[in-house]
Amino acid sequence: MFKAIKKSIQFGAHTLTLETGEIARQADGAVLVSYGDTAVLVTVVGRHDVKAGQDFFPLTVDYQEKTYAAGKIPGGFFKREARPSEKETLTSRLIDRPLRPLFPESFYNEIQIVAMVVSSDSEIDSDIPAIIGASAALAISGIPFYGPIGAARVGYINEEYVTNPTASQLKESELDLVVAATDSAVLMVESEAKELPESVMLGAVLHGHKEMQAVIKMINELAKEVGKEPWDWVAPEPDKALIKKIHDLAAKDVHAAFQIKSKGERSAKLEEIKNKVFAELITEDTDTTETNKIKNEFFNLEAKTVRTQILDGEPRIDGRDTRTVRPIAIRSSVLPRTHGSALFTRGETQALVVATLGTGRDEQTIDALQGEYSDRFMLHYNMPPYATGETGRVGTPKRREIGHGRLAKRALLAVLPSKEDFSYTMRLVSEITESNGSSSMASVCGGCLALMDAGVPIKAHVAGIAMGLIKEGNRVAVLTDILGDEDHLGDMDFKVAGTEDGITALQMDIKITGITTEIMQVALSQAKEGREHILAIMKKEMKGSRQELSTFAPRIITVKIHPDKIREVIGKGGSVIKALTEETGATIDIEDDGTIKIACVDGLQGEEAKRRILEITAEIEVGQIYEGTVIKMLDFGAIVSLLPGKDGLLHISQIAHQRVNAVTDFLSEGQKVKVQVIEVDDKGRVRVSAKALIEPPAAEEKVESKKAD
Repeated sequence: MFKAIKKSIQFGAHTLTLETGEIARQADGAVLVSYGDTAVLVTVVGRHDVKAGQDFFPLTVDYQEKTYAAGKIPGGFFKREARPSEKETLTSRLIDRPLRPLFPESFYNEIQIVAMVVSSDSEIDSDIPAIIGASAALAISGIPFYGPIGAARVGYINEEYVTNPTASQLKESELDLVVAATDSAVLMVESEAKELPESVMLGAVLHGHKEMQAVIKMINELAKEVGKEPWDWVAPEPDKALIKKIHDLAAKDVHAAFQIKSKGERSAKLEEIKNKVFAELITEDTDTTETNKIKNEFFNLEAKTVRTQILDGEPRIDGRDTRTVRPIAIRSSVLPRTHGSALFTRGETQALVVATLGTGRDEQTIDALQGEYSDRFMLHYNMPPYATGETGRVGTPKRREIGHGRLAKRALLAVLPSKEDFSYTMRLVSEITESNGSSSMASVCGGCLALMDAGVPIKAHVAGIAMGLIKEGNRVAVLTDILGDEDHLGDMDFKVAGTEDGITALQMDIKITGITTEIMQVALSQAKEGREHILAIMKKEMKGSRQELSTFAPRIITVKIHPDKIREVIGKGGSVIKALTEETGATIDIEDDGTIKIACVDGLQGEEAKRRILEITAEIEVGQIYEGTVIKMLDFGAIVSLLPGKDGLLHISQIAHQRVNAVTDFLSEGQKVKVQVIEVDDKGRVRVSAKALIEPPAAEEKVESKKAD
């Protein structure tokens, strides 16, 4: 019934297996990828016709984590997987980025890739199997595709590279790098690192590329054995007559437009030229194919104009050379009531970044496939339409916003203080108020400064910069601090963030079929030069973190008690802790190991809460003197409250040196009295003495008392 094919290789520490022919046979391509006990089913389907009016390549990638893969039932009311998690969104982007450049130009057929995690080993991430599965499914589908690609994760432990490290190994690793590539060139890199030098980062990319060659070979063998017939699709031949016509109509005007340094004015002028060309060449009788050709050729004219200008050594669009960073302006403490804020402006890109400090209960709880965990550092990136002078929808963050926020977060993680040294939860929000290239790197710079402004003791300044590439044959130009147009019309978006000591995050996307090691080396070197320039400006504005937290930030006082005492602080039904929070105004969080965090805006409130907690949890010590309150009178003595919840028996024989006939001669309920602990038995019962600590009543007082009787 089935013609199932299975191929396996050793890839790192585990076996990688590709299976096809049994599941999802109506898809154009379907591959079940297993890596250890993690399995991902990846399918690809392509439309054989093009939608009317289609003028872009509609590639959709949906990565989905099924909770049954980890033997779990979804939480919530509906008990069903709902909107994509951040991990699912980021992995969808991770699959899309290296695949998209490998489809032919002018290919507008809709392609959908669906990657479902159907089995999950908590030690093995499913993102690498998903990328490999998408590559394999495309390779056997017959869809036009210049692949296959491979992918690998690279760790760096004890100065050695580790292929596809497990989740446990990544905790010890100084690097978490994902690389995707064809057999000859790298297409995509995504990483976070602990201030590693450029040579180590480049070595990791090369290591991953070398290791994945066996994967690419296996996919080629699978495609050779079971691949479908290639689609009957041929790339259209260049229409030389149309190219000349558009050149004659617009070349001079386009060249003049790209001399305008202001993005807004330049965009308006280019739009005017484009509309004039389209009005001339597109009529009601022009079909979709011809319309797309005209639009493509106008875009090609724009690209050729900018690219030739740069490769010929002329100034870039805004007048800079290839290595110069745009002018930078920095302002800190921009917003008076926030805990920390910074406005970072680089050219026409601007980020207003705000830091907020919270307590442990503000940590984000994430219910991941591998298990639930908490995150004490969040970075949220927003880019409203006005940032580019446009109108548009404002609402749920798009994939791009989630991706940019994650990249900026990766860049800052390496310099954050440990939870033991700084127990606050930290949230950064980067509001992109202007955008013309590399707003994610502006978020890194602004985020670093906002954290410092909030008084977070981060280890070092972090800056980020975006590099670009123009490549025509053997002619190559690497661009520092790219503009939006250079990103749009260029061949590479290469973002590098780090400190003076090394790289903390790196992300590379290639729009051509790959780049060489030499180009990467130049880009990393040039990025370091640009990063150091930005760091110098940042340090001039803010030398380090502020010594004092904002007046409006919560103060957190940490107290450590024995875990057995937790129930005493909580009280029956939560009565004690409820009273503490209501009476002091402090927020109190108790951890299982006995760590208590008291958060408050008023430091006096926190100190009062701390004092009362220490009283509640204090141990009664023999020989120690306490000032207690008489809470009950007995015929043979009194009960004295020593500490909250801890009472002692003061026997009549221990009240004074002389014989005491009546306890009431010395004590009364509510009276404050100093007592010394003389015994604590094995059941926790306490006996105290007041001998030599209280004086007997004066003789006159005794006489007057008897007369009154």
